[in-house]
Amino acid sequence: PGLHCKRPWNILRERTFFPPAELCPAYSRVRGLSSSSSPRVCIVGGGPAGFYTAQQLLKVGNAAVDIYERLPVPFGLVRFGVAPDHPEVKNVINTFTQTAQHERCSFHGNVNVGKDVTIDELRQAYHAVVLSYGAEGNRSMGIPGEDLPGVFSAKDFVGWYNGLPSNKELHPDLSFETAVILGQGNVALDVARILLAPVEMLKETDITQNALEALAGSKVRRVLIVGRRGPLQIACTIKELREMVNLPNTRADMLPADFEGIAEALKDLPRPRKRLTELMMKAVKEGGDDKAEKCCGFRFFRSPVEVLAGADGKRATGIRLALNKLEGSGESARAEVTGQLEDVDCGLIISSIGYKSIPIDPAVPFDPRRAIVPNEMGRVQDTAGLYCSGWVKRGPTGVIATTMNDSFDTAHVLIQDMEAGKLDLSVNKPGAQAITALLQTRGVRTVLFSQWEKINAEEEKRGKSQGKAREKLLDVDEMLKIAWS
Repeated sequence: PGLHCKRPWNILRERTFFPPAELCPAYSRVRGLSSSSSPRVCIVGGGPAGFYTAQQLLKVGNAAVDIYERLPVPFGLVRFGVAPDHPEVKNVINTFTQTAQHERCSFHGNVNVGKDVTIDELRQAYHAVVLSYGAEGNRSMGIPGEDLPGVFSAKDFVGWYNGLPSNKELHPDLSFETAVILGQGNVALDVARILLAPVEMLKETDITQNALEALAGSKVRRVLIVGRRGPLQIACTIKELREMVNLPNTRADMLPADFEGIAEALKDLPRPRKRLTELMMKAVKEGGDDKAEKCCGFRFFRSPVEVLAGADGKRATGIRLALNKLEGSGESARAEVTGQLEDVDCGLIISSIGYKSIPIDPAVPFDPRRAIVPNEMGRVQDTAGLYCSGWVKRGPTGVIATTMNDSFDTAHVLIQDMEAGKLDLSVNKPGAQAITALLQTRGVRTVLFSQWEKINAEEEKRGKSQGKAREKLLDVDEMLKIAWS
């Protein structure tokens, strides 16, 4: 979610270089601010949105940027969301590290903003505060049985195999043959691929050892990826689809009826959508190797209506789907129920229908319906000096390039407000000095970037002993012990 990039990483990295002042007149004018009124900006959230926002703000010659992160470790969904078999996507961590090591940037981990320190306290210590804390909530399916054992959100399942501390005790039961994933975006395909990939493909990645061991003993042989609309509305990208259809020892399991009339529509599709659809149709036609032990496929025109429990009522053993028809066409087509139902036996159900931002502090406006901080171009509604970027600004959509551009835009708006005098830079603000002192009085000790590097070194050391890139620490207390040693 937000981390599947369609563009080469070297292109993205080029956009992070600091250009000469003559190419950035706006930055040059802000550079003219006296050193006695150095702009101090606080960013809440140490994921991609936070780091991309910081990169742009550091182009202001004397601006100081402090990044506060709830966990002791930085990088957010680049660390905890990107699939372990996509290491190339994680290369952006190198760029974020350069930002964190910039002389005017500081990282402060282990700070739970909204609990350890309030937004109002941050606003008193900084000229501007940027909310970039992402979307750590789950969208509910709103159907009976979704809280039964055997049902997981994709966010939690991904967090389990990627080492998110809050998901370390998930322990999914993989003793069933069929798994159903609800939703057809890139995250859904990531989960399907991890469930079906040979363990040999994963053992050298940074997947957690407990997840690797669970997958090695998995009995899952069939994964169905369910969507409420049709093949022409599927939300994944071609890279993820190609990886799925090329999985070793896995054949495609599609319903030809789902693709009726699709061939006639191909000629009018935009090129990316056309290539995606052609690849699906090729998989339907070829069917795959009948000798393959596993299968994976899409089920279109279906919406979940109930998770079915076993006879004892104690866990999920199936899912009831409503069959849909489409009203309209193209991206705007709507799914309408037909009244027909279909039951699918399965022991593992993963809901991949989206992440959701949650309110961080009563002082911050929040739109519960859209699950975002209401804003105009990144300026938080009716709150001078408060800004937002990333998913909390626009919702949990798009690839990493979307988050990058969105964060750059917020930074540019903030810089424009500095130029226009909308932020009072004549008042000296204490920044991290005051906040760190305040946190100390509350028994909160921060983790600096140099201390995160101790955690990083320990993870790489543990990984090396197992032939992996790293073995992530799963326990926050252990992280802190190493960081502060």
